[in-house]
Amino acid sequence: MLPIPAEELNGSGTLGPYWTFYRAVAAEQLNRWLPAEPSVILDLSGGRGRWSGQAARAGHRVIEVLDFRRTADSQSRLRDADRVRHVRADDLAFLPDESVDAVLAEERVMSIELMAESAMNDVARVLRPGGRALVCVDSLVLGMAILAEQEQWQHLRQTGEVMLVPWPDGSITRCFSSTQLRELLQGAGLEIEWMRPRTVLSPSTVDHVLGSDARALNYLVRTELEAHPDDDDTVGIHLVASARKK
Repeated sequence: MLPIPAEELNGSGTLGPYWTFYRAVAAEQLNRWLPAEPSVILDLSGGRGRWSGQAARAGHRVIEVLDFRRTADSQSRLRDADRVRHVRADDLAFLPDESVDAVLAEERVMSIELMAESAMNDVARVLRPGGRALVCVDSLVLGMAILAEQEQWQHLRQTGEVMLVPWPDGSITRCFSSTQLRELLQGAGLEIEWMRPRTVLSPSTVDHVLGSDARALNYLVRTELEAHPDDDDTVGIHLVASARKK
């Protein structure tokens, strides 16, 4: 069985306690990661508005690239229209070199972008020296679980190679080990600050705790973020990394 049902992973399932927890963890991770001073932030997370809105409300100027492959959250776009510039593009050619302070690549965007190396080189190009990138990708654990669910046993032995995983909806994503994500970032000339699974607490644990006491959400988020599973790619459906341009 998949760690989480496939319809939940692509956002089309019913929001349950685990996804409430997951999104709270992601929001707090971003809150802690954002620059302390007002900055120019490029958001590549697909045009859903959540990430750019949070950055804008923290006082930053945001350039949000709307992905033609996804439906943007129109309500978020309208709410943050005075602080977020929206650009519809499939690459970063519209930006000059060293023009942004930080880049958000959430929503598994580097897994959806199969030419991830080229995309990360572009991210490094537009970052100013000292600028940072926050990147979230599908993990190898997730990819292997999906392949096992599909009974694609022959591919489970090829863990040293690039893992491209077909989804039931016909899309294909790229799943990363911690080593492969490190190579992706370092290959673009970025220095790794930290890397970890987005969450190490299991859905069953989260469901049990929140089912007993819904007020325990803040406690669970603190517990998650105080854990230090650095480079551990044996748990979690997504890996998250922060990297800095030299």
